[in-house]
Amino acid sequence: MTFQDGPHTLGRWPADRARLHPDRVAVVDRGVELTYAELERRARTLARAFARAGYARGDRVATLVGNSADHVVAFFACARAGLVLVPLSWRLTSAELADQLVLADPAVLLVEEETATLARTALARTGETVPVPTAYLGEDGAERALPAPRHGSQGAPALPAGPVADDDPVLMVFTSGSSARPKAAVLSHASCYWTNLSLSRTLELDESDVVLSVMPQFHVGGWNVQPLLAWWTGATVVLERGFDPGRVLRLVEERRVTTMMGVPTHYARLADHPRFGMADFISLRSAVVGGAPMPAPLLRIFHARGVALTQGYGLTEAGPNVLCVPPREALDRVGWAGVPYPHVDVRLADPVTGEEVAGAGSGELLVRGPGMFTGYFRDPEATAAVWRDGWLATGDVAVRDASGYLRIVDRLRNIFISGGENVAPAEVEAVLQTHPAVEDVVVVGVPDERWGERGVALVVRRAGTVTDETELIEHCRERLAPFKVPSSVHLVTALPYLSVGKVAREQALRAALAAEELETR
Repeated sequence: MTFQDGPHTLGRWPADRARLHPDRVAVVDRGVELTYAELERRARTLARAFARAGYARGDRVATLVGNSADHVVAFFACARAGLVLVPLSWRLTSAELADQLVLADPAVLLVEEETATLARTALARTGETVPVPTAYLGEDGAERALPAPRHGSQGAPALPAGPVADDDPVLMVFTSGSSARPKAAVLSHASCYWTNLSLSRTLELDESDVVLSVMPQFHVGGWNVQPLLAWWTGATVVLERGFDPGRVLRLVEERRVTTMMGVPTHYARLADHPRFGMADFISLRSAVVGGAPMPAPLLRIFHARGVALTQGYGLTEAGPNVLCVPPREALDRVGWAGVPYPHVDVRLADPVTGEEVAGAGSGELLVRGPGMFTGYFRDPEATAAVWRDGWLATGDVAVRDASGYLRIVDRLRNIFISGGENVAPAEVEAVLQTHPAVEDVVVVGVPDERWGERGVALVVRRAGTVTDETELIEHCRERLAPFKVPSSVHLVTALPYLSVGKVAREQALRAALAAEELETR
């Protein structure tokens, strides 16, 4: 890194913190501490190794690894060297990974012992005549010896030689949606900079903070929701490779964790743990939930324990942070996604006409700001489809009140029309979740000759409880308009989930259709 690099480039962050507090702990990885001085030394060494080995500005460095300090080193080395980190999900099948590798077209794939076999199988399925070189992550692997880069199938590197610029790509994250074709959202140094700056204006962190990071690093939240801000401000990040509620409760106590981020499933598992009621939360001043709407009763459980658990909203393409409820208003705004972060603008558009909805009302949420992504990698058609006159179309329907607070109703594509009335599955799911026997639920619209579509609910029953379809439908009838009440409820043992705590709705729809067909036989 030179002083010619752009002012908003992220590769300088470890060096800045190492000058101020070299001995402060940057990362705790399974009990092993890495100081800012060590993080800076290792990131600088790896960045130089990339340059010596022939990696060029704009080359992509794919990784298939769990959360680790070694992965953090690789991120900052890439940022410093002008490379793009492409974290792949180890939860995917080899076939899914092969599709993503073909699209990402990486110069190298970094792995670890646990993922090496999966990586080899995925690479074998790509059908590439020139295989992508692989190396193990860490001081005994890539930081010691790097293979020569593979300059991909598209020819020359994407960017010319020169200093790292603010608008250079630094992170490429595959979206967690269920579309057939994989899409990789590209985030630049500037977009990450502005995303973290806006986060800092609401969720203030300083060098005394301890952040517990449980989000997988193949997800944008594993970087841009707290961890990168922590390393910018000199705080400590406690990395977890998985989510064990008992271990998380111990870490909060032992490491004096001050803040964390998770998806609703994480917090539900914490609340259900036998030690939850006696756990020491005195240090945990705030926590953020994202990825999916959080049931209001669960929010209140954490508020009762003194934790300002607030709902947020974002999407990978927005960096991801869009809306938040400030911690001081957490109790007054239960169930709301909040107001825009600083440096983020939002508007609502009528889903049919596209006209702006002024003031209180509902419509598709559009977003703009300096933290937005630069596009989907090598997919100009998909990129153009989400931009509308400079605004990013989220595909989510939101309701705004007179105070400017927004609540996400549902995905636009999830809403179904029954008898000419729009039904938001999330609203029906929220009602079903208030029933004491409901552990988990998803509602989908299925074709119906009379109504066009009708709602079907798949419900996971809470252990030790008893309920049936009649009781659950009656529960809905007492709380919802008739057209919103599911026509049928099916008790199932589990719901299909994507990797970041979101229900896989296409799989759920198939399951609902199968259950309906079986019932009519």
